[in-house]
Amino acid sequence: MIEKYSVRTDLALEQKERFESDNVEVQGVVLEEDYDEEREIRITTVKIETENGAKTMGKPVGTYITMEAPNMTVPDDGYHEEISVELLKHMKQFVNLKKEDYSVLVVGLGNRKVTPDALGPYVVDNLNITRHIVKEYGKYAMGEDTAHLISAIVPGVMGQTGMETVEIIRGIVNETKPDIIIAIDALAARSSRRLNSTIQIADTGINPGSGVGNHRNAITRETVGVPVIAIGVPTVVDAATIVNDTMENLINALENSETLRGVSVVMQGYTAAEKYELIRELISPHLNGLFVTPKDIDETVKRISYTISESLNMLFSEGHAHNQ
Repeated sequence: MIEKYSVRTDLALEQKERFESDNVEVQGVVLEEDYDEEREIRITTVKIETENGAKTMGKPVGTYITMEAPNMTVPDDGYHEEISVELLKHMKQFVNLKKEDYSVLVVGLGNRKVTPDALGPYVVDNLNITRHIVKEYGKYAMGEDTAHLISAIVPGVMGQTGMETVEIIRGIVNETKPDIIIAIDALAARSSRRLNSTIQIADTGINPGSGVGNHRNAITRETVGVPVIAIGVPTVVDAATIVNDTMENLINALENSETLRGVSVVMQGYTAAEKYELIRELISPHLNGLFVTPKDIDETVKRISYTISESLNMLFSEGHAHNQ
């Protein structure tokens, strides 16, 4: 059953959770949790250490850090500043800016014209781009002893360009020779409560087609030649997920009803995987391809993109401070 069961999620944390809910122990996968009660930020690190673990999880070997902050959807500038600082702390694990003249290429993935998919392009809009200034006038033009070369690209989507994103990036890498790529993308989640309140950082790059066995789109160290750090925020859930969440609430409600408790007992006999499969069959075929996003997505995506870009700007400028 578990092989057949494939919930649409881009979060490693959720992949791990679904095995736990079915009491399946995944070999080669380590989970660490840390909760900051004061700021209500939960940090979960999923480390996939073996090929066996990668195969079971359906994700490449590497480290996946997930920041969950329910208040991230609230327009509170002070709180978003705290998120930026927290994100900065974790980005430092992956990006070593102590090297002089470190070159970073930021890739804003997604479609600017589709709001839930516009996170990447919006982040790039707010970045401090420095490569052209340093190239033209030298590092002292930045008023620093050391200036990193920050460049960025919004490659659009295949329907707009006729090219695979990885082809565009490979061409840029060959020309500009960055040390590292930071790719930002909108994700899909399995749990509606994680929408727009979760940030995942991974050192494995982006494998957009891997869930459906299509590896040609992957933007990874293997396909582009330099390390790729991925930052993603879930902005959509699929319809089956929403029905699934509703059913969970229904089952809980039935438990409290004298007359309908029997129905609840039957439903509780299903594993999470079986429930999800049942729901997919019930809502097909019309709703299976449906993805849903919150109604205030315009404002939320702009706010979160700014939070991420502020964190990256701090990361790049902090790199200068290290070298002084």
